[in-house]
This record gives sequence, structure tokens and C-alpha cells, in this order.
Amino acid sequence: MFPIILIAFFSLIILMVIHELGHLIAAKRFGIRVDEFGIFFPPRLIAKRFGETLYSLNLLPFGAFVKIYGEEGEIDDIRSFSKKPIWQRSLIILAGVVSFWVVAVLLLSIVMGLGFPVAISDETNEGLKDPRVQITAIAKGSPAELAGIRLGDTIKEFSILNDPAFESLAGKQFSINKVKELQGLIEQYKGQEITLTVERGKEVLNLSLIPRIDPPQGEGAMGVALVRTAIKDYPWYLAPLEGLKRTFELTWAIINGLGQILGNFILGKGIPKGVELMGPVGIVSLVAQVSQLGIVYFLQFIALLSIYLAIFNILPIPTLDGGKLVFLGIEAIRKKPVSQKIEQNVTAFFFTLLVLLMIWVTIKDIISFF
Repeated sequence: MFPIILIAFFSLIILMVIHELGHLIAAKRFGIRVDEFGIFFPPRLIAKRFGETLYSLNLLPFGAFVKIYGEEGEIDDIRSFSKKPIWQRSLIILAGVVSFWVVAVLLLSIVMGLGFPVAISDETNEGLKDPRVQITAIAKGSPAELAGIRLGDTIKEFSILNDPAFESLAGKQFSINKVKELQGLIEQYKGQEITLTVERGKEVLNLSLIPRIDPPQGEGAMGVALVRTAIKDYPWYLAPLEGLKRTFELTWAIINGLGQILGNFILGKGIPKGVELMGPVGIVSLVAQVSQLGIVYFLQFIALLSIYLAIFNILPIPTLDGGKLVFLGIEAIRKKPVSQKIEQNVTAFFFTLLVLLMIWVTIKDIISFF
């Protein structure tokens, strides 16, 4: 499990490094001096200068950073960030955000070539490649969660441990190929102990649980959402186009979902059930779980995470790239930059709020593990 957690952790770090690399490449493209590009945060462990830029590896594993000459304040130098036109500075800021989408397109293009799971109906029976019934959601405190079932698990078989009415069925295994098959068996044997044979990556597990007779509304006897899937792939020359298309679809779906959540919150309806904030600890844990399902699921999830990071980074919040664009927009309207002191104070305030939020979410994530 520890190697998987390391893979998950470094996957997040790589995304951060690529994000900062986007800023670096754009800044150099416009002739701005870049003083340092660092992986992790100081204190510095090792460093090597190539040209005018110092490339460093640091001690604290919290992402990456780039020091662009003149970004922190007005410097009267043609190679300073502050002396470049607003459109160039905007593109340098956007380059970091766009890098997340580029990663998503590349990863999803690979996924489209390798083959990825798509939802199909129970009525579809021809031309299927590896049809299966999978878990797409698990309710907290449900029999499925308590039994150890996880997102992405494939339900292969169903068996009854003890059936007083039909003793001949005790121990008999039913192969599961359709959602309705499993739902029918669960409905029939509510309140009795059953065993589900679950495939998780290369692992095959037998998990026992008792489906609830009277479950909470909207949860079902096991407390899961199910989908039937099959594998679909594209030839290499179509995979990049499909990867790009899928990136746009996921981006729109995420923006639409976040808009609905925000709308419900503003209208006083609260946050929808099942929606929760997740910090670095929770994300690493989720990536580690998904990685056990196989390379396709892992790459898909990293691509999805990259899109989330792109959208989050472009939000108009000071300390984020979107906040920097807001200040540039104000500068364009006023024909002069915002006071450096005001910008620093506003940025520091929102940075503090984000840090406090991150601490709270991280504590919540750690508590949820115990």
C-alpha cells in the first residue's frame, strides 16, 4: 500500500511542477528573466544553474514554484514582468492554468487508445468487450462501505450464505453480468447475509454484508450506485481527437456541477448530499484507491484531477492565477496598476483564508480515516 500512496503523492507533485513549468516557458518566451524554478519548497537541498535560471530541489514536499523577475513588485527593467504589456502578463499567468488542460488532453488521449470503460444498458448484448457491473457511488455508513466495498469495484458473483427457505441455494454462486441481476438478488435477500465476489484491479475479494430491509431514502439496500460498463477504444490516429473532446466534456460537466452547487448554496438549499471538500490527504488517498483498479482508471482520474485544478486556479480569488488576472483587468481599466501594498494585503488575507480552509479540510480527511 505504501508504494501506491507514494505514486499518488508524486502524481500530485508532478501536476504542480507542470503547472509552474507553464509559467516558466511563457515567461522565457516573452523575454522575461526567470530567477529560479524549484521543485518542493525551501530550504534548498541541491541546485544547478542553467543560463540565468537556478533550478533547485528543496526539502518541503508541497509542490513547486517559479520566481519571475519583477512579478512581486515594480522594477524598471525591460526584462521585468512588471514592464511587459498586460496581454503578455495575462498569457504568462494563463499558461499555468492551460498546462493542466494540456495534461488532461494527453492523458485522456492515452486512455482512449488503451481502451476505457463506458456505461452501457442491460439490454446491450452484442459487440461488447469485457462487460461488467461496477460501483460508482457508496453511501457513508452503508452496508457496502462497512463491508469494504470501494468505488470502481466490479461485482463478479453473488452468493447466499444461509437461506432458511431454500437450503439448496446456500453457498450457490450467481454470476453477475447486468445491473438488474444484482438488484433483483439484493431485493430478494434483504436482511440476510450475502457474499459478493469483487474484482479490484488484480485482486479478487469475497466481501460479506447484510442488505438493509428498510434503507434510508435514495440509498438502496446496499447503499451503492451501480453501472454496467464495457471497454471501448479508438485507433491511434483518432485517440488524440477523442481525448480533446473528452477534456471539453469533462470541463463543462465540472463547471456545470459547480454552478449548481453554488446556486443551491446561494438559495439556502445547502450543499447537496454526497458533495464534500477534500484536501491533499483525501486526494492522495483517493488517487491511491483508484490506482489499484488499473492504469486506465488511474490515468483517467489524474486527468480529471488536472481539470479540477485548472478550473480552481482560474477562479477570481487572490493568491490564485484567476485573482492575478483580476488585478490585471483592473489595471487595464484604470490605466495604472493597483497599489502594490493593497494587492499584497488582499492576497495575504485570502492566502490566510485558504490555508485555514486547507488545515480544516486536512484534519477532517485524517479523522475520516479512523
